[in-house]
Amino acid sequence: MALEQLSDVVQRCQAIQDDNYTTEDYSVFQIAGRTCIEDGESAQVLSIVVDEENKNIVRCMGWNLLGPLVQILLKKEENNLPHCLAILTHLLEVCSPKELLVGLLEQVEEAHSDSIAETVILLLQPLQKVLLRLGGRKASSVGMALSTLLGQVARLPVPQTKEQEEDDVFSLCRCCSALLVFVRPFVEEAKQSRTPKEDELRTELLKFMKSLCEPLLEVQLKDPETLAESPLRNFATEIVGILSDIGESLPDLLSHSLLRRREVPGFLEEEVCYPKESLASLAYLLFVQHIAMDTFPTVFSSVFVLQCNMEYINLFLSRTEESRLQKGLDLYEKSLVRVEDNSLPVQLMELKSFFSVPQNLVKVMTLCPIQHLRIKGLKVLQLSIDKFDTEAKYKFFQCMLKTSHHAGVEGYIIKNIKNQIDFALNLDNGNEWFMGAHLFPLLRQVLCLPQGPETDLLQNLDRVMESLNLLRYLLIRDKAWKNQTGIWTELYKIEDYYMKPLRTGLNMSKAHYEAELQNTKDNSKKTNAKAESQTQESVCSLTVGNEKMPNMTPEMQLQVLHSALHTFDMMESVLARIEEIIEVKEKP
Repeated sequence: MALEQLSDVVQRCQAIQDDNYTTEDYSVFQIAGRTCIEDGESAQVLSIVVDEENKNIVRCMGWNLLGPLVQILLKKEENNLPHCLAILTHLLEVCSPKELLVGLLEQVEEAHSDSIAETVILLLQPLQKVLLRLGGRKASSVGMALSTLLGQVARLPVPQTKEQEEDDVFSLCRCCSALLVFVRPFVEEAKQSRTPKEDELRTELLKFMKSLCEPLLEVQLKDPETLAESPLRNFATEIVGILSDIGESLPDLLSHSLLRRREVPGFLEEEVCYPKESLASLAYLLFVQHIAMDTFPTVFSSVFVLQCNMEYINLFLSRTEESRLQKGLDLYEKSLVRVEDNSLPVQLMELKSFFSVPQNLVKVMTLCPIQHLRIKGLKVLQLSIDKFDTEAKYKFFQCMLKTSHHAGVEGYIIKNIKNQIDFALNLDNGNEWFMGAHLFPLLRQVLCLPQGPETDLLQNLDRVMESLNLLRYLLIRDKAWKNQTGIWTELYKIEDYYMKPLRTGLNMSKAHYEAELQNTKDNSKKTNAKAESQTQESVCSLTVGNEKMPNMTPEMQLQVLHSALHTFDMMESVLARIEEIIEVKEKP
């Protein structure tokens, strides 16, 4: 029935001049042709399509058969496969390339999630052939095709292990390799560009940079020692090579955000041409994976490279995905390692990225649930401190004490301040930033109780202990008669604004917890056998990370209360030693 309808509409259209076919003609041809192909009558359809008398009809209507043809080719039905391939090949030669392009991209976009890879791989060669038929008018069409293809490839799962990449379990590797073959003739044409029209092609090819973001940002590339032939590493290498081939300078790309915006030929918005995540991925490939690093000029200073990378590092560290955080930490570490110790000037602290990166690094160290990333974050924080010059370290410490809002981080910064003071005291000529007048403002930030005597000493344990250790160190290391740091001049103020409130806070906290301890013991004694078998409500409210702990049994409460009192005793012990040192030094 469908074959008869197809034959009838073709025979009727043969008599029509100037391709003035009606909407009904198009509809009947499409429906009947689809039905014939789906019913296994592709051989008969092929004979109609290749008939020279039907050339004009097929040229105008043939692209409507792309949908059923693609479905049969994906199913790989042996009986229909050769005929369907022959029909597709003929259509690619005679139909309008613009209509074919729309039809093929429609098939790519509508691909089922289970057949994305197969659809992309099947249609890349036909798409390439159609685009090449467009001649000098292909630029925008190449860009549209790349956007569609890369959008679908980005939906494929990413191999996480060496074995998954070797076996290409998700077909991502095959897609990436096929994409490189697809884009190569357009890259070769763009390399030879001499006219504005050809420059448009170069601009559209920049859309291929999107693949640096998706899928490559999700991939943990394997080094050659782990996987000798890595398709994804080869893909990354080829993309970087393509950027160079179409005239993009790697240093210019990396310094794009630093040197502000530039004019881009063509109609595309700059953020579309140069996506920040793609540029961040490029920086990672260069400086962490060392892909195409041999083509990167050595004339650029390590400080300039760090400045260029800081915005990309910040972009990575502002995310929560493990792959992004790992890449951000790796890129920050590799960028810092290239820099000489104690060389980064204080002027860099005025740049927004040099403020934002440490803030995001603190979030990784304190909020990230992945332990190895928290450990790596702390390591990179210390590395960054080591690279600043003395004044920059001073400003950095001030900033971190003001903005980190985390006792553990503040304690770590205070420990670094102690190390810098010790270093300054061991130098012959001293150090103006960690001794004397400059040291006092920093010490006032360190020796501080946020809420005075009511400060939660348990929550601020790390900060309080490091502050006390620093104060004790200063009093022991810097003799009163030398007073190199000026601590003995400032001491009477420190006693008033820090030591006395801390002593009051310790007494209040100990009294509170001792009362709670006694209440818990008394309540435990009064419970009868029946009550003892039931869950007891907690009479002690503890807060960790601004969240209340769940109710506890009396035994658990006693353990927590004893632990808290032990902590207060530890603080009091250090405070008492400081008071003893002061008392001894003040005696005539």
